[in-house]
Amino acid sequence: MVGIWGPGGIGKTTIAKAVFNSIRHKFEGSCFLEDVRSNGLAPLQERLLFDIFRDSTLKVCNVDQGVNFIKTGMQKKKVLLVLDDVSHSSQLHNLVPSHDCFGPGSRILITTRDKRWLIAHQVDEVYEVKMLNDRQALNLFSLNAFKRNDPPGDYMELAQRVVHYAQGLPLALIVLGSYLFCKSKDEWEATLDGCKGEDPHIEIINVLKISYDALGVDLKGYFLDIACFFKGKYVDNVKPILEACYDLKSLTGIAQLKQKALIRIDYETFKGGRIWMHDLIEEMGKEIVRQEGESGGRSRLWNYDDADHVLTDNIGTKKIKGIEVEGQLGKTICLNAKSFSEMKNLRYFVSDYFAHYSGNIDYLSNELRWLNWSGCPIQSFPSNFHPRKLVALHIPYSRFIRRLWEGLKNFPILTSMDLRCCKSLTELPNFTGIPNLKELNLYGCESLVVVHQSVGFLDKLVTLSLEGCYKLVKLPTEISLKSLIAMDLSDCCRLEEFPKIIGKMDSFKKLNLSHTSIKELHSSIGNLMGLNELNLADCKNLTTIPCSIYELQNLEILDHFI
Repeated sequence: MVGIWGPGGIGKTTIAKAVFNSIRHKFEGSCFLEDVRSNGLAPLQERLLFDIFRDSTLKVCNVDQGVNFIKTGMQKKKVLLVLDDVSHSSQLHNLVPSHDCFGPGSRILITTRDKRWLIAHQVDEVYEVKMLNDRQALNLFSLNAFKRNDPPGDYMELAQRVVHYAQGLPLALIVLGSYLFCKSKDEWEATLDGCKGEDPHIEIINVLKISYDALGVDLKGYFLDIACFFKGKYVDNVKPILEACYDLKSLTGIAQLKQKALIRIDYETFKGGRIWMHDLIEEMGKEIVRQEGESGGRSRLWNYDDADHVLTDNIGTKKIKGIEVEGQLGKTICLNAKSFSEMKNLRYFVSDYFAHYSGNIDYLSNELRWLNWSGCPIQSFPSNFHPRKLVALHIPYSRFIRRLWEGLKNFPILTSMDLRCCKSLTELPNFTGIPNLKELNLYGCESLVVVHQSVGFLDKLVTLSLEGCYKLVKLPTEISLKSLIAMDLSDCCRLEEFPKIIGKMDSFKKLNLSHTSIKELHSSIGNLMGLNELNLADCKNLTTIPCSIYELQNLEILDHFI
């Protein structure tokens, strides 16, 4: 085992990645666990096992199970493992339980800001990464500011002043160099004047903040949202949120932040790109938000205590644009029902807390773009709730909601609805005003009896899950879902009729009707020209299958009721 330690921004991760990429081909398996500090142990263990064994069925339910998997599964494997940014001894004990749990020839590389963890875990070799000397710092800065090894003669004095302020920290040199590229001398002078701080830490933060100050309005919003909410999340998951909130296209904004060295995108096998941001840059972004005022007057809330204070004491203001509070096990928010009344500009709300509350929530911002509230404690959305820019409505595990809303509402760009396990939901409203809906998840809605006729004609709908809707008795009598790929009606044990299919549905691939009470399939099932999987297991009331099923030339899997 080899340990690398030093302060944030010094280049520990860069060194570890260079070593990892240069020697990984010499091992039977390799894994780079990035940002160990910010991730849970069980997910890290699962990621380690997947990267080594390439087996997606390996699931880690708890940390002890993960330790056992690592001890028993790795002993014969020659592996290369990097644990990046370790911040506690428990991370080492649970990811590298012992020196001999990996096969002969294995190498473990650990980066950390605290040398103590390396000594306590009896790491074989320990190396300190030191600040760059003036010559090295000038070279790194020049590569980013001038795209050459040394500054031009007439910029030498200015470049040396920059190097002085950066104090040999590579991160600061890279960010500042990227910002000053192609800037005039006057702009350099103004930048250097803004670097002065009361102490070295403040000076570094001021250096990093220069790049932020030069961003446009939308790009500043992108940056702050990533710093407060989206660090470590996948680009594909973040992209629709950013595009809903800003005029700037998400890929353009992300690319510009990347060019300015404020973020980076790390690509993982099978999962796509993940957004990463250095801790110092993240802290700089959060500090910008803190400086906006007290918690009720800040644009973004990500801390449990701040969100609890605002939502409990009803001190929110129109300045609040985003709230995300997740992952505080055992904690709940005692929500004041009036707490949303002043948040007129709230665009993003994510919470997985069950919130105790008093009174009726009679207002939610019409500026909402993304609502993801697990255990949402309302019975119905307010009558004045008309967020025309809403993209996602996710309220799974709500025990209270009985109906979404009264009458017809228009959500022209809403694409995703997650209503899983809303056990009190009895019916769906008219969905005619949601023409772009792509995903509708009603899994486990045990009280749902009727699905509105309008759902049968959502042209953009791709997936529809009604699995486990035990009381469901009525679907639309006809469906024409041109984009639908999969429909799951399994365990809808009271459902006796399946709709007539109007027109060709070439995209439809998978239909699950297992454990239903369906008596017959309409001959129009032949219109599902692309169907390749049909599950009719335990359909005990189904006595015959129409001849038109033989027209389904792409059908590969037929799980019959016999």
